[in-house]
Amino acid sequence: MSTYEWPYGNETEIEETVSSDVLVLGGGMAGCYAAIAAARKGKSVVLVEKGATVRSGSAGSGFDHWESACTNPCSRVTPKEIAEAYIEEQDYYSNGIAHYIECREGYDRLLDMESFGGKIRDTGDEFKGAEFRDDETKLMFAYDYKNRFTLRVWGSTFKPALYQELKRLGVKIYDRTEATGLLTALEKGKKRGIGAMGMNVRTGKFMIFRAKATILAMSRPARIWLFNPDLVGLCEFRPPQSIGSGHAMGYRAGIEFTMMEKSVRGEFSAAGRSFPPYGAGNNHNTWYAATMVDARGVEIPYVDRDGRELKTVSERYYPAPGQKFFLKGGVIDEAKYAYRGPETLPFEELMRRGYKLPFYADLSRMPEMERKVIWGMMVGEEGKTKIPILKNYTQRGFDPTRHMLQSYGTGWQSASFLGQERQLFGAPGGVMHDWDLKTNIDGIYAAGDQLFASDCCGFAAATGYYAGRKAAAYTEQAELAEPDRAEIEREKERLYAPLRSQEGMNWRELNMAISKAMQNYCGEIKCRELLEEGLDLLASYQREMVPALSCDNPHDLMRTHEVLDILQVSQMILQACLFRESSSKPLCFQRSDFPQMDPQEDRCFYTIRLEEGKPVRGRVSLGYFGDVEQEYEKRNQDYILGEGKKKGEAQ
Repeated sequence: MSTYEWPYGNETEIEETVSSDVLVLGGGMAGCYAAIAAARKGKSVVLVEKGATVRSGSAGSGFDHWESACTNPCSRVTPKEIAEAYIEEQDYYSNGIAHYIECREGYDRLLDMESFGGKIRDTGDEFKGAEFRDDETKLMFAYDYKNRFTLRVWGSTFKPALYQELKRLGVKIYDRTEATGLLTALEKGKKRGIGAMGMNVRTGKFMIFRAKATILAMSRPARIWLFNPDLVGLCEFRPPQSIGSGHAMGYRAGIEFTMMEKSVRGEFSAAGRSFPPYGAGNNHNTWYAATMVDARGVEIPYVDRDGRELKTVSERYYPAPGQKFFLKGGVIDEAKYAYRGPETLPFEELMRRGYKLPFYADLSRMPEMERKVIWGMMVGEEGKTKIPILKNYTQRGFDPTRHMLQSYGTGWQSASFLGQERQLFGAPGGVMHDWDLKTNIDGIYAAGDQLFASDCCGFAAATGYYAGRKAAAYTEQAELAEPDRAEIEREKERLYAPLRSQEGMNWRELNMAISKAMQNYCGEIKCRELLEEGLDLLASYQREMVPALSCDNPHDLMRTHEVLDILQVSQMILQACLFRESSSKPLCFQRSDFPQMDPQEDRCFYTIRLEEGKPVRGRVSLGYFGDVEQEYEKRNQDYILGEGKKKGEAQ
């Protein structure tokens, strides 16, 4: 490696060991809350983050709403009602444990955030008197104005506030440090997590993190089916470096995953195929419920759950007569009738009625407060919209009182995608876990996007904090263990091999090859022959392309490690698809050789884990989590009577 042009010192021959009670891998929303929870319990905590924790992760640039704050003082629904609605909407291919934690503790985490300095209320009275605002508490609500369980928030203020709280609590933060592998040990014939390994992405220093408990709080996979090395910036919804390394290292260590076969629609994928997120007019999520018009300026009607045409803007934010509540916010992949909220008419019906393309979002036809909260707050606080969308469009003359924005599709703002081009958005596969958010390996916990059927920021915060306190409790009966030196040397050899190859292949070439292979062999319609061919092809990449990878500085080495993880996750997905020998509507999963849709014998979670280098299939019943309220309360009386009670009194 040349150190002349690279601005940081060469520390590839240096090794550093750090010890703590609790090790948190990932400094996004889930990781920060996990570290805070463990530190509040008096534990020594180390947090490892590939970027800079102050702005890292999917929430780093902001977000506009906090789902399922069911215990806020204005809410008219219970945590159990909303958690069970999510479970039913996803046809039980859902994370009942994590959703209930989100619904039960999500508002507590918002109150924490407010105490850290994050903004969760309209304290400046900018929206005083608005239909979506409670003037007593100054909380602001999105989507369902009757039941008020989803809050509009100023998410761009959250990560800096979390960072300051981490420092105040004495959490030791290792920024610009990638976690690359988990450390395990056999104790009484059972595997236990004892820490992790990693590398400083600026100097190349090798890091060994010893810990009594480890929490995986890294991102969901990405760049699996779509990748363009020249167009990976603002057309990505999540950070380009958030690619699923936690899934890859967890799989290599023997952690069990589920729903990895699920094909989730690619609304926020990139590679030049889509527009910057929320940079085009639409009627979903951040833009909900914008007035939509056709090319002639004729307004497109909204209809409620029962098909009744709505006459006013206000009606779009209320359940239908006889409907208790509706769900909005992106978590539902195959929406059912019961919890569907108002929508514009289906595209086919609009065409039948003679509406003319293209369609536009016309905020000028909305009441002032609704227009202002969509364009001035929601578009601006949501991921990556503050500068490229709100600021840049405004500077170039966009005026929501006079102008419209074209909608590229009647739903999400993305361009159309081919059937085989998928990215892992929505409620995808992830770590299988118990009611402590513990994996099948003792001492290793998971939170946020590491969990299967993960959701948004409230989900990440609530599960992160929950995992942090459960991991802290585990350390009471655990000891630090000495890692296996041979395991460390194998990881060092794997990590630094590309530095010794002078004229080999760049990581971008391998990422593109993987994406093309996944498009060709793990497309919308799957079969055994295609999936096995895909596995064979990826195995050939492992044999022939991986040894040829070359880079000359730690940053490129980090990118190379990312693509090695993308390769690992792609192999896991192909194998998981082979394990499910039927088709499934809620999993968006179709096999031509097993066309029967959701046969009763296959209505289960199939799990996948590595055992002695070979993938092993497991089976878990869909309702394994039981009655979510009862099971939660059995295990969390300390929280209910302690922190949870204090939060309730504070309201």
